[in-house]
Amino acid sequence: MDGPTRPSPCHSQTDALNDELKERLTMSDTHVDSCRCDKTQGEVKMRSKRFGRGAVESGLTHECGVFGAIGTGDWPTQVDVAQVICLGLVALQHRGQESAGIVTSEGKSARIFNSHKGMGLINNIFNDEAMKKLKGNLGIGHTRYSTSAASEEVNCQPFVVHTAHGALAVAHNGELVNCSSLRKMVLGRGVGLSTHSDSELITQALCLNPPEGETNGPDWPARINHLMRLAPLSYSLVIMLKDKIYAVRDPYGNRPLCLGKILPLGSSYAYKQSSAQHAAVLMNGSAKNGLDDKAEGWVVSSESCGFLSIGARYVREVLPGEIVEMSRHGIRTVDVVERPADKQQAFCIFEYVYFARADSIFEGQMVYSARLQCGRMLARESPVDADIVSSVPESGTAAAHGYARQVIGYLTSFCPGLHSRDRDMFTVRDKSGSNPCPYCIFHSDWLSCWSAIGFFLWVHIRIASPPLKYPCYMGINIPTREELIANKMDSNKLAEHVGADSLEYLSVEGLVSAVHYNMKTTPSDGVGGHCTACLTGEYPGGLPDDVDW
Repeated sequence: MDGPTRPSPCHSQTDALNDELKERLTMSDTHVDSCRCDKTQGEVKMRSKRFGRGAVESGLTHECGVFGAIGTGDWPTQVDVAQVICLGLVALQHRGQESAGIVTSEGKSARIFNSHKGMGLINNIFNDEAMKKLKGNLGIGHTRYSTSAASEEVNCQPFVVHTAHGALAVAHNGELVNCSSLRKMVLGRGVGLSTHSDSELITQALCLNPPEGETNGPDWPARINHLMRLAPLSYSLVIMLKDKIYAVRDPYGNRPLCLGKILPLGSSYAYKQSSAQHAAVLMNGSAKNGLDDKAEGWVVSSESCGFLSIGARYVREVLPGEIVEMSRHGIRTVDVVERPADKQQAFCIFEYVYFARADSIFEGQMVYSARLQCGRMLARESPVDADIVSSVPESGTAAAHGYARQVIGYLTSFCPGLHSRDRDMFTVRDKSGSNPCPYCIFHSDWLSCWSAIGFFLWVHIRIASPPLKYPCYMGINIPTREELIANKMDSNKLAEHVGADSLEYLSVEGLVSAVHYNMKTTPSDGVGGHCTACLTGEYPGGLPDDVDW
């Protein structure tokens, strides 16, 4: 379609144009009513809104990052466990910025844990005084974005409860799909709940005896197995007892979780390029890279991006349904809970698009490489005859590189005046002879960069993600279809709305193809499947009957 006529990009008109564009980005009822997009798509029906859900007003958010560490060999360990966890949480800060907490154990008493939690950023919560209290040989930590409960200090994790068998601490990333039925079951057993958090519910559910019963004390793997059968989606958990940590990933593998090894000083923290283990690690990270190397400790994390800063080597992912026991003697798999035979793995594909840090490793590949391929795929699907491609950090940068290499062979400059993580996009300027260069904005996930549009005559927007059209009930703050602009306007209407000459998304097929491009396995192997529910409305476990939001 023909783009709107623009004034020349002189400084005297810039502020007025920006104000106009801001106003146009605020959608009015008349915009919605004039929409020509297809409104006949199948809709996920919800009966009521879950307590606290959607209360976060910072845009698209993701619930939480978890981290755990344990020293090996003789205790007290030489590893500063609290410091390792703190640094690990700093690396996961992009996953949650509302609150954080660390709980440690010295491994001596089943009754006493050291704990410190608070609201705000990691560096503000864990000062020198707080860190001195967190002595221990093992510990777990958590950084939070709320989706299933209010952003209050009472909901800070890790949660600690005192059972007949000692203290238990739990940190959780995700959101229970069948929270309502599980809550009724726990309350029916006479257990009180003080918050609306899924994480407290998980903690209390772990205190229940498994159906098979127990002899000679609590069977924690059996309890975890029971919980996983009651709640198949969606979570990654770190569970700490007196002297052990359990790392748990739901049977669908919807939320990420990986293992790392703390190496002695002087060790190589990179993969062994010449080793057989390295090649196997690329097979979806399922091999044990360098497992025979001496370790000073083990770590578990939502993402691998923080391992290098703490002197740890990425080893592998926790597999879907796997329960990994971490102790002073090392790590071992104690159980694997299978998903239904007709179901594939359903790792959240939006981790690749937006949430994860670019230097993290998922499914044997760097997130950066997947985003790079998304940009290349988008250039094939929706090319622009461009002279210049520019990027705004952070999640759109890799896709911008991929798009630029496909279209013109290089990346040239950055979009001015933008600094928010929510404005991750790149720009393309067309070849147009003697006319001023047109300008194209690329955004990896949503529309929020508009301040530079007024400096160019033509604008083309390219988004390296399919449009979000459906709510997510597995740990991402997308509560209703009404909040999503793609359900109100088609691409042409959106382009007109933001003052662009064209706007195109990456297709769902293109995104899946880009993510699978560097993977060594395929969904037909039982791994490598991805959840695209927010894009297609196809939920991996189906929509539960008791969904309560």
